[in-house]
Amino acid sequence: MKLDTAVGCVLVLTAVVLTATGAVPFPKPLGVLADARGCHLAQFQSLSPQELQAFKRAKDTFEESLSQKAWSCCPRLFPRTWDLQQLKVWERPMALEAELALTLKVLEAMADSSLGDILDQPLHTLRHIHSELQACVPAQPPAGSRPRGRLHHWLQRLHDAPEKESLGCLEASVMFNVFRLLTRDLKCVASGDLCV
Repeated sequence: MKLDTAVGCVLVLTAVVLTATGAVPFPKPLGVLADARGCHLAQFQSLSPQELQAFKRAKDTFEESLSQKAWSCCPRLFPRTWDLQQLKVWERPMALEAELALTLKVLEAMADSSLGDILDQPLHTLRHIHSELQACVPAQPPAGSRPRGRLHHWLQRLHDAPEKESLGCLEASVMFNVFRLLTRDLKCVASGDLCV
């Protein structure tokens, strides 16, 4: 009996040591990104109704201002086929971070000019999400995992948008994409492996 207890203790101790040192992979909690040093995005799986209402007010105000202008934008900066589920789990935060950075840049410029106070709450929310998201984006992608293919294309498109798009089209693209960013893209990244 003592031999069985001793063997059991040795096995448990060995398992604890191997797991703690990373020698044996241990499943991560669901929804947590693989390299999540302080990455706490689960709180963003859904935003409060008040936060969403603030974004809706800003979008409605922007749409009213558009009705007074003649504008035409083609092609769309954020096409309907843009779906973070198409990316690997480690790529998703990178894509969302780039999308969010562009959104913040454009909305901050709009707050300085046309929409003023109506963007205060949405900008506060987006800045908070962005700061939390930055803890989830690896400083260096996993070994041998540099952005390629779809991710590389999306990152390049977002990077080039301020030079290639007119200011009006850039503003419209960002405003019309903000709900997808908040309700689909952010939720997908916050859900980690569960976003399929």
